[in-house]
Amino acid sequence: MAHDRHAPRPTIVEELVTALAPHPGGLRRWSVMRAIRKGREAVSRDIPLKLESDVERAFRKFCRGDEMRGSGTVLFSRPAEKAGEVWALDPAHAECGETPPEE
Repeated sequence: MAHDRHAPRPTIVEELVTALAPHPGGLRRWSVMRAIRKGREAVSRDIPLKLESDVERAFRKFCRGDEMRGSGTVLFSRPAEKAGEVWALDPAHAECGETPPEE
């Protein structure tokens, strides 16, 4: 199967949204990382050693209630009713579906 190296690649934020969208109740952090890795493997996209750090940074940047988040769009949340490290799409974002560019 030929792969176009010049085709636009999804940003990490878009990969996070894709991984979390089918799971309104959220996923454990480990499962999110696994889904992103599988998605990259499926299209023969590189998996850098710092992928998990980059994904966590992107999640926190757009996560409701995270001290690392700047002003602006909220895409993700950590459901309070779930034990452990569970990540989810913020309910408000799940309704509108827009993904801001990463900066």
